[in-house]
Amino acid sequence: MSIIDGIIGPLARIIDKVVPDPAARDAAKLELIRMEGGQELEAIRVQMSAILAEAASADPWTSRARPSFLYVMYALLLWAIPMGLIAAVRPQAADAIARGMSAYLNGLPEPLYALFATGYLGYTAARAWGKAKGVER
Repeated sequence: MSIIDGIIGPLARIIDKVVPDPAARDAAKLELIRMEGGQELEAIRVQMSAILAEAASADPWTSRARPSFLYVMYALLLWAIPMGLIAAVRPQAADAIARGMSAYLNGLPEPLYALFATGYLGYTAARAWGKAKGVER
């Protein structure tokens, strides 16, 4: 539920109570809904233009930053396979590796994790919206 949705509902109820004429009431609600759609559409357009500009950048560091980070995350997940083999052969070494990795990851500040989650979820939502609207391939 967006902030806009949280405002529209109460305003519609106020319109129901304040405006006695049903036709005027419906016109006011329609205008309220139209304003809501325009604001949200503009916000999404701004987000999409930033993402598309970044993806179209000639700078390989800019255009490949998100996919590269995902590849790193995939590598970390796939590291479970060799860790399983190491654990089968040398359990103490696998335990030491796991403790070292845990200590490193726990040492990263919490705001960094929040920043990653926000960026990743925002990017995913914008990509899904772009594909649904036919803006992206």
